[in-house]
Amino acid sequence: MTDGGQPILELRGISKQFPGVRALDRVDLEVRPGEVHALLGENGAGKSTLIKIMAGVYTADRGEYLVQGRPVEVRNPRDALDLGVSVVFQELSQVESMSVAENVYFGRLPSVRLGIVDRARLNRQARDLLRQVGLDVDPSTRLGYLSVAQRQLVEIAHGLSHDAKVIAMDEPTSALSHTEIETLFGLIERLKAQGVGIVYVSHKLDELFRLSDRITVLRDGARVAELRTSETSSDELIALMVGRRVDSLFPRTDDRPVRAQDAPLLEVRGLTSADVRDIGFSVRAGEIVGFSGLMGSGRTELARALFGLDKSSGEVRLGGRPVPRGSSAKAVERGIGYVPEDRKGDGLVLVSTVRDNMMLAILRRLSRAGRVDRGRERRLADQMIERLRIKARSAEQTVAALSGGNQQKVTLARWLVKEDLRVLILDEPTRGIDIGSKAEIYRLITAVAKRGAAVLVMSSEMPELLSLCDRIYVLREGAIVGEYGHAEATQEKLMACALGEA
Repeated sequence: MTDGGQPILELRGISKQFPGVRALDRVDLEVRPGEVHALLGENGAGKSTLIKIMAGVYTADRGEYLVQGRPVEVRNPRDALDLGVSVVFQELSQVESMSVAENVYFGRLPSVRLGIVDRARLNRQARDLLRQVGLDVDPSTRLGYLSVAQRQLVEIAHGLSHDAKVIAMDEPTSALSHTEIETLFGLIERLKAQGVGIVYVSHKLDELFRLSDRITVLRDGARVAELRTSETSSDELIALMVGRRVDSLFPRTDDRPVRAQDAPLLEVRGLTSADVRDIGFSVRAGEIVGFSGLMGSGRTELARALFGLDKSSGEVRLGGRPVPRGSSAKAVERGIGYVPEDRKGDGLVLVSTVRDNMMLAILRRLSRAGRVDRGRERRLADQMIERLRIKARSAEQTVAALSGGNQQKVTLARWLVKEDLRVLILDEPTRGIDIGSKAEIYRLITAVAKRGAAVLVMSSEMPELLSLCDRIYVLREGAIVGEYGHAEATQEKLMACALGEA
């Protein structure tokens, strides 16, 4: 990347207002040929709105959109694509019932005559793009059969299919394995060499320092800085993002009620499902126990089996009493909570209010003679909004309108409001969440443990596990293959164990 040359894309003085919210206030952004320009900011800072204006999903209230120095009008996503601007969104908009190839070339399927799709050509072209992103699947495979990580790579292939001059990637590594991340980084380097401009949105600072040439920081809808990556630091970026210094992103405390002589609160023996086998471990009250492993190792599948979402055999005992297998309702009755990886797809009712989502686990306790005590419900929801510092207009706001970090706080509030919570299972609790919100989520996780609950954290982020957890189990191919105490665990040991090299 060089400082000279005309930018491919310029957004000048972009402003956008939603009812009661100023999402963007006179924001500038430019992308030059062959550079990675990172976009950084907390959830709610305006990144997603700016990206959607770039993609033609939203239209700016004020400001200019220029391509190659020429003002253009972008009224919809097709206009943006025709101008060579492609956006790969974090929240995937794909058709699961269609094939991988059909999703890659959605809306532009090659045909032979009379609208009949040329399947051979379609699959051949899609296979070439899939190879570029490092995804080895049959293009004719139904998309719904793929994992979240594989679907992310399909979305990137879709972006590449437009021969774009600018590609924006919104949290592209949030669901990728270490190998897939390295493949993506190699792809980004090749695109840079071809003169493509990349807008890279991520909360992972190590990725930004490795990939980007410049970083634009947004806060509260305004641009607060544009910096050369080589001339800044993590501390400076965090301070710019949150408006304050974050001294400890991973707050570890030793005042939790964990004693080595205590009997286990949660005991798991021989737990086996379609995707995990012969799992055995125990967790004491007040302990935070992590589960590490590469993509496909069984972390999510273990969480689902424990919570009773997947059919399983084996024994799970809570406080010495067996928890019936295959029933999430029974798990909740016994005091087990679960925050899934896909909060939008599995964890939230997006069309419902913040209050409704928070109260799902305790509706029976709030009901008398079949009627819900709405007044008590509202009071509890307001208390949780204040306690968790959730940015919402009120408890009656639709949860879909909240930022990712605030949505995650709502899923946590559902279990924090449950007085008899004894075990909390968290699958990728900070996926796609900004640094400031991460620090708050970690404090909430620690607070749950201090209440005397056992906390299980399934995470692909090793620094997260190393800082939060008292012990870490490593999974490989659906089985536990290692266990490390907090003092002995390192990223190198966890990775070697996950790869089978320990």
